[in-house]
Amino acid sequence: MNRITTILLIIACCAIYPIDTRANRIQFDFCGEPISFDFNKNLVPAEPVLSTETSVKAFYRNLNGADYDVVINALQAYKEKFKPNDWLFYQLIRKTAQQISPKTDDYHRYTLYKWYFLSRTGYDALLAVSGDYILFYIHCEENTYNIPNRVVNGKQYVCLNYHDYGNNIDFQKNRFSVVELVVPDAKNSFSYKITHLPEFRSTDYKVKELRFNYNDNEYQYKVKLNNQIQTLFINYPVVDYSLYLNIPLSRETYYSLIPLLKKSVKGLSVKNGVDYLMRFTRYAFLFEPDTQVFGSEKRLSPEQTLLYDQSDCEDRVALFYCLVKEIYNLPMIVLSYPKHVTIAVQFNKPVGKPIIYNGNKYTVCEPTPQKEDLLVGQLLPELKKTPFEVMYVYNPQKN
Repeated sequence: MNRITTILLIIACCAIYPIDTRANRIQFDFCGEPISFDFNKNLVPAEPVLSTETSVKAFYRNLNGADYDVVINALQAYKEKFKPNDWLFYQLIRKTAQQISPKTDDYHRYTLYKWYFLSRTGYDALLAVSGDYILFYIHCEENTYNIPNRVVNGKQYVCLNYHDYGNNIDFQKNRFSVVELVVPDAKNSFSYKITHLPEFRSTDYKVKELRFNYNDNEYQYKVKLNNQIQTLFINYPVVDYSLYLNIPLSRETYYSLIPLLKKSVKGLSVKNGVDYLMRFTRYAFLFEPDTQVFGSEKRLSPEQTLLYDQSDCEDRVALFYCLVKEIYNLPMIVLSYPKHVTIAVQFNKPVGKPIIYNGNKYTVCEPTPQKEDLLVGQLLPELKKTPFEVMYVYNPQKN
């Protein structure tokens, strides 16, 4: 077969079997909400994306923004309808990028799509490269404690994908350079503050039974919990106490627990009711340091603490804080010692030796199991002469 005949056959085949340029229907579920849009997957570059400044710039330069408007419109539509906080919106972007360019196919390309979608939806994000590493940063002025950050033009940027490298990069050995890319209107800063969680489907919840003893009586609660909470927050960094303490419970979890606890403490004095909540937090879960469970420090939100079978002192403080706030709404302070974190509550009349802060007297309520059964107002003996720092103050009149 000569060359001309071969070419004619190829043309004929293309006429019979034209190249499919139609959009593919992308459909997936995000927190109980169906997400769908038409996108032509042939637009995704087939060649590997290298982690070099030249390769990254070429990737961005070759993108036709109009081709991705359907993706951006779907993201923006979700944001306008459900008003997710930035962290939850980023989880939607992660899942969207995974649908278009799976992480396992080409990690660099997947990361660039996350950066591109976040930037196109208005966030000030940047990329930095070194060797085979590509790090993805977002402008954020809040404190984060277990992820890298860098200052560019006087603004702080924190890394969103450090966990993908096992939270272990030698920054002395690997010198990163920022890739200069300009995305119009990408000016918004990012916040880790969570004010509300998605309205998950009730069928996404499973019942977990929690048991503990109080005054020689056993109490049990069947709490509705959703494993999607673990997924949403698996890479949530260590942030200030003001942020992680105030992550709310999801609706189904809240109404499966809080009303029952209110019923259990009804008729008790405020002090005895808080004691009940303290012992529930202390004894309904096993204790285990974060380093044993997660391999590093991690602060669990109240709902995460309910989800996991093990938790440490900071996690118990978060859950106890949530319960006291929801049921009694009392002033509280979080106390940080060199090797322990606990919490103190302001009653009308303090119990035991109070912690005095800003002229107010607070009663220590230890929510973490100890060798001895500490009562309300009792501090661990070894901490009585140990200096502490007040990490967070909750005042109902000011919140």
